[in-house]
Amino acid sequence: MNNFNWDSSFCVDFDLINGYSKKAESTKRYLSQMKDMYYDTAAAEKILEREDPLIYEFYELGYPERDGDLAFGTTILYPGQVGGEYFMTKGHFHVKLATAEVYFTLSGEGYMVMEDPEGHTLEMPLEKGQALYVPRSYAHRSVNTGKEPLVMYFTFAADAGHDYGSIETKGYHKMVVERDGKPAIIPNPKW
Repeated sequence: MNNFNWDSSFCVDFDLINGYSKKAESTKRYLSQMKDMYYDTAAAEKILEREDPLIYEFYELGYPERDGDLAFGTTILYPGQVGGEYFMTKGHFHVKLATAEVYFTLSGEGYMVMEDPEGHTLEMPLEKGQALYVPRSYAHRSVNTGKEPLVMYFTFAADAGHDYGSIETKGYHKMVVERDGKPAIIPNPKW
């Protein structure tokens, strides 16, 4: 069995054609920045009275944001819950809606929660050593249902952009919660 140990201080220096080079830098999202993304905002506020846990961070490598180039990097989503709802990324559509994305799970386990603008949903498991294709036009959010960090590599069209605002008020139609010690996918009561 191949054990993968992730070192969150890992930084890559990658030279692209045309001399473009940049070290990957971490963008961190804490509960205080995401408290309204969870259904149980009272549970989020209670946690914040004691601490402000790091929910996830991502590292994007420098890339030109132009047609034909690829953006890529890694996401580290930590284990935890807010009111029974597992830690998750904010999630987003792409500004260029007809953009697909690929994730490869390096370690951990969870779900990719996806939905298109019409509300059609997909929930797919994320498992170590497996790739997942997010179809074009689908918003997507990663959820960590395990006890260790969920670490994923991602890539998408570099000029796609990110639209976080479209899902910030109500979230997704489905959410992943713990029921009887196991993950369960349930309708989001905000819808």
